[in-house]
Amino acid sequence: MFSFKSFFRSFKYAFRGLIYALRQQNFRFQCFVALIIIFLMLYFPLSILERIALLILIVMVLVLEILNTVFEKLADVLRPRINPVVETVKDLMAAAVLISALASVIIGVLIFYPYILY
Repeated sequence: MFSFKSFFRSFKYAFRGLIYALRQQNFRFQCFVALIIIFLMLYFPLSILERIALLILIVMVLVLEILNTVFEKLADVLRPRINPVVETVKDLMAAAVLISALASVIIGVLIFYPYILY
């Protein structure tokens, strides 16, 4: 049976997680960049597909950053001492965020370049 109480409780937990994420320096920086991109999306006459692509990229980078934080916290709990496997897992998640951010920058440049150039 559907329960409004548990439904709204799940939002409470989600917002608590979002607040925790906003305390992380990298996530705040990525949110700042996302706001700049959103402003540019509103300023330039982008096509709907360009806007959708940029929004998907923004969400992808932010979600990966949150997942990176999740894996780091889990790794610290499961293996708090220095462990090469934990270090590798953390490095791999950071690499995933880096690759998605770099791909987003490249795609963003390809989308905005014609509008900025002319």
